[in-house]
Amino acid sequence: MTAVTFIVPVRHQDNARDWGLLKRNLAQTVTSIANQTNPDWRGIVVANEGADLPVMPDKFSVVWVSFPPNDIHERGDATENDFLDSFRADKGRRVLAGMLNAAGSRFFMIVDDDDLVSSRIVQYASKHPNENGWRIDKGYLWDDGGNVLLCRDQFSHYCGTSLIIRSDLYGLPAKIEDAPIEWIKDTLGSHVRIAPVLAKRGTPLNCLPFRGAVYRVANKGSHSKTPSLMQMYFVSRSALQRPFRVARNLAGLRLLSARHRKEFFGRPE
Repeated sequence: MTAVTFIVPVRHQDNARDWGLLKRNLAQTVTSIANQTNPDWRGIVVANEGADLPVMPDKFSVVWVSFPPNDIHERGDATENDFLDSFRADKGRRVLAGMLNAAGSRFFMIVDDDDLVSSRIVQYASKHPNENGWRIDKGYLWDDGGNVLLCRDQFSHYCGTSLIIRSDLYGLPAKIEDAPIEWIKDTLGSHVRIAPVLAKRGTPLNCLPFRGAVYRVANKGSHSKTPSLMQMYFVSRSALQRPFRVARNLAGLRLLSARHRKEFFGRPE
């Protein structure tokens, strides 16, 4: 049984603002995943047929799907609920397609296609195979291409790359067609809904005891359109109205060191 399978859902080509940028970020993401210190893992990228993907590292495979584009990928005139529901349904069924091709995995971790993960995740999971899984409550925010990180607590409230869950707790169907759409949206398409459900069932997630992921912000191709660290935490009107928070955020800044690059980027330079 594989300790951890990383599932990376990739949007339909027609929903990408800049496929070249998406491809470059995805290459960085899979390199980060492949940097695990324990080799007991595999990676699955889920993409639409015909997508131009980067070369995959060893232990990665691609699940090709034929799902249509998400008609509400850009919000436009849609309500916020319709916009988010459409995103959750599209992402969730891509995740499900990947999971159904990963029989024999003890844990699943869903990774957004532009985020980075700690090289220590598989080693930790392999030493705790009977736990329900973990929330990444401590992580980093990183301006795309920048030289600083911001320590961020309550990380799982912000970033989709924040849950490691024992596979049997998902209750996966035999095939995609058997999965109710609401279950897909709540269980696989949303990173904020499943943890409370698991806790209510008596199988709560623990907190990962180290900073486990990097959330890339100020990424022009991001679906969430997250602004830069400076805009969010230091010069916005809400930040300037709370100077004590600005001071706390300043204290959380870290230079992007060789250690960070080795642990999260898969390269020491």
